[in-house]
Amino acid sequence: MKDKWTPSGWRAKPAKHIPTDYPDPGALARVEQQLRSYPPLVFAGEARKLKADLANVVAGKAFLLQGGDCAESFKEFHPDNIRDTFRTLMAMSVVLTFAASRPVVKVGRIAGQFGKPRSEQIETQGDVTLPSYRGDNINGMDFTPQSRTPDPERLVKAYSQSAATLNLIRAFANGGYADLHNVHRWMVGFVADSPQGKRYQEIADRISEAIAFMEACGITPQSVPQVRHVDVYTSHEALLLGYEEAMTRVDSTTGDWYDTSAHFVWIGDRTRQLDGAHVEFARGIKNPIGIKCGPSLEPDDLLRLIDALNPNDEPGRLTLIARFGSDKVESGLPKLVRAVTKAGRSVVWSCDPMHGNTLKTASGFKTRPFDRILAEARAFTDILPSEGAYPGGVHVEMTGQQVTECLGGASRVTEEDLSSRYHTHCDPRLNGTQALDLAFLIAEQLRGVRENERKAQAG
Repeated sequence: MKDKWTPSGWRAKPAKHIPTDYPDPGALARVEQQLRSYPPLVFAGEARKLKADLANVVAGKAFLLQGGDCAESFKEFHPDNIRDTFRTLMAMSVVLTFAASRPVVKVGRIAGQFGKPRSEQIETQGDVTLPSYRGDNINGMDFTPQSRTPDPERLVKAYSQSAATLNLIRAFANGGYADLHNVHRWMVGFVADSPQGKRYQEIADRISEAIAFMEACGITPQSVPQVRHVDVYTSHEALLLGYEEAMTRVDSTTGDWYDTSAHFVWIGDRTRQLDGAHVEFARGIKNPIGIKCGPSLEPDDLLRLIDALNPNDEPGRLTLIARFGSDKVESGLPKLVRAVTKAGRSVVWSCDPMHGNTLKTASGFKTRPFDRILAEARAFTDILPSEGAYPGGVHVEMTGQQVTECLGGASRVTEEDLSSRYHTHCDPRLNGTQALDLAFLIAEQLRGVRENERKAQAG
């Protein structure tokens, strides 16, 4: 892996979960060549700023909030959906910032999170067997041969949707909507009457009072730009490496390679093989990188991955995203944290409490019990400090829509409710109420971490 790196070098490595059944490989190659001529979606300087922000997380001076759709879709692409996801992220970040007294680094699973690895490559309904749905940038959800056939033109549509999404996010982040004066407006409508909505309103009132005090002292959005705008970064799993290769460009100021499809990309738990294509691709780009860490990952293998992806131990380069499940986190996570801490590696530790807590109901719905999600997040925030590490982030699949996909929470979603607003194209997501509920739990845990730090400093 120490050979000279090129964006196409991954093609000589074994690649998992990348479809090989395109009817016309030549058409796929032409689309990838077309994408090489398209403008970058993000810029190298933005990715470098995110890395600097994540370095603050490594140092325990900030917290990473990463959230958004399980898999973006063409059908549900609408500015209102983008706005509501943005609002929910902003509301969660307010809760976390208020509790932890630390800035929150906001990274959306958005503007590129289309493809998903699947456990089963085929799906059978009755007497018909077809390829599984693998995300809108590969094939369609409809159970027909035409829909399930991989179509390279979907990559072009995914690029266009990502560009439009990014344009709107930048407008929200920098055009005044993210101004702290709007803190009350970030509450998604159906959340407002929930118990957590009322808790949020209390925080919003206190923030408004603080802003009024600061303005009376001459501190205004004009003199302190952070009051008026925020940095919101984008991320997705770097799964379809042909697309990622096409979007990888040389930065003119540094001569380094950056994947301009997103600020941050991660390697999934199913594609993190040390000698595999996904690790080979990720090791050469300078973006911040994530690794999903599940129950099958051994400490020595994790250290080898860290050495391959961050050989210079640059703070902010690497985020380890733990996704064990509430029943496995206490037995699996400590040994990983212990090994990384003992080796002195500089990483962000983040918790994905979603993927290890998925089950299927008797009625056939894939869902996630909210109490298990909370349990894993709570265990993560307890385990990291006990091993001498900082619980630096959370990674969730959520939406600002009033969906009924995860059981429980303040919205009391029952198994009977799932069918009423089950809209996900892949995995179940938290709705706005549940996302805010999770933010409050993590905020309480972070407040405890902060108090323990103060006691240690005083002692």
